[in-house]
Amino acid sequence: MRSDAIKKGMQRAPHRSLLRACGVTDAEMEKPFIGVANSFTDIVPGHIHLKEVAKSVKLGISQGGGVPFEFNTMAICDGLAMNHNGMRYSLASRELVADTVESMAQAHSLDGLVLIPTCDKIVPGMLMAAARLDIPAIVVTGGPMLPGNYKGKSVNLIDVFEAVGQVSSGKMTVKELDELERCACPGAGSCAGLFTANTMACLTEALGMSLPYCGTTHAVDAQKMRIAHESGERIVAMVEENIKPSQIMTQEAFYNAVVVDLALGGSSNTALHIPAIAHELTGHGVDVTLDLFDDLSRKVPHITSISPSGDHSMLDLHQAGGIPAVLKVLESKINMNVRTCTGQSLKENIKDAKVVDNTVIRPLDNPFHHEGGIAILKGNLAPQGSVVKQAAVDEDMMKHQGPAKVFDSEEECVNAIFQGAVEEGDVIVIRYEGPKGGPGMREMLNPTSAISGIGIKSVALITDGRFSGGTRGPCIGHVSPEAMEGGPLAAVEDGDVIRIDIPLRELEILISPPEMEERLKNKIHPKKEFKGWLARYRKMATSADEGAILR
Repeated sequence: MRSDAIKKGMQRAPHRSLLRACGVTDAEMEKPFIGVANSFTDIVPGHIHLKEVAKSVKLGISQGGGVPFEFNTMAICDGLAMNHNGMRYSLASRELVADTVESMAQAHSLDGLVLIPTCDKIVPGMLMAAARLDIPAIVVTGGPMLPGNYKGKSVNLIDVFEAVGQVSSGKMTVKELDELERCACPGAGSCAGLFTANTMACLTEALGMSLPYCGTTHAVDAQKMRIAHESGERIVAMVEENIKPSQIMTQEAFYNAVVVDLALGGSSNTALHIPAIAHELTGHGVDVTLDLFDDLSRKVPHITSISPSGDHSMLDLHQAGGIPAVLKVLESKINMNVRTCTGQSLKENIKDAKVVDNTVIRPLDNPFHHEGGIAILKGNLAPQGSVVKQAAVDEDMMKHQGPAKVFDSEEECVNAIFQGAVEEGDVIVIRYEGPKGGPGMREMLNPTSAISGIGIKSVALITDGRFSGGTRGPCIGHVSPEAMEGGPLAAVEDGDVIRIDIPLRELEILISPPEMEERLKNKIHPKKEFKGWLARYRKMATSADEGAILR
């Protein structure tokens, strides 16, 4: 066992002495040491219940014949970080989460890991660590939040963001906003729609890294504790069987995860996170690019319509059969013989799964859309690609052409929207918000929510930043290369005509190549001074089309 490095032989007497100080017995010295990486914190709803989840995991580990050692890592709430400088730290924190888990596992020679994340960057960060370490690991995602209820309608955090715009346009009163605010987020769990956190939980299950039904089992459901207990037991067996992440997260498994992502209509942030996780496994023959997303998007239909793309909630998806049922529907389009954390194949895991409600999980011959939820657009404005959640775009905006209104920061744009400076038909451009330009690639939920809440219909938004999983509408993000790196977005001027054609996967600015070259040659980028972690991140972050990983 790896842990023999800290507990076997005469020279490890000092190490054993320290372990005994932690209460480790003679009998436990002979058992596998299992790390329990917990992202519990008091300030993030998705994580406030994870102490209890960890208790169930640790009990399972003990009953399975292992010794649990819990440690913590950080968790940032994107909702709380939204629309101020705090959001610069959100995507960057993914790398810190991965580094923390790696550091703890390596420093203490742990034999295996149970990873307990819930929200947006924590799930991919922990998966990156698991792939990097390549020691037996299993994931217990914390589960979705129940939807709120406002005047008989299911609501979630995105409804509150959009309601701010509705108040500004007189469609809602301040009193109604207050009532909505108080009921939209009823308790523990990741926000109730198919936003980034829940998308990543579903994809973790599709990858084979968590037990069946884990991704959609809600935070307040006792089934979550049972899954946690079973996962604790299972990791000890995985250590004994030496089942490693590289044997589970294969190229075929990533293929499956992208298929499921597209079929669900998940968050566009997966186009950052899935390649970033795959990058940790490049030595194992894994390569996931934006081209894979686009190729599969043309072949995989969109079979669920969950908020923000539709009216269903994560609770509806779970009650309709969860991810096993989705996989059952997609059986003809995925690799069924891949290995999973259960020790069995995906085919064996879902043999008894069934769709309970085919209005929530539709069959392949009756999808919500005939293409997948995400589309990759390229053109002279995004030579290396850009990402749009096409499942959340109205049919009449799948093609759009209009004049650019250019902003060099999110704040400038939000102020302009609330001052009435954005008009029907405009194409909003928010630049210098990419991985380096931000730095940190902030999410643009406030401008998109303001537009939606105010009721402006025919406006598109393009950015080298990114969007919340709760964003809907013709919002194109991850434009690569980014403006700060001299990408074409830096050349756009107010009034330039921009053409968007999602069916043809095109994003173009209607100026000549010489004009583009001349503008970029003379462009002076805004100066932004940062210190600490963000300054380091800015120097090391790659382009969004590469997952905004660090090099």
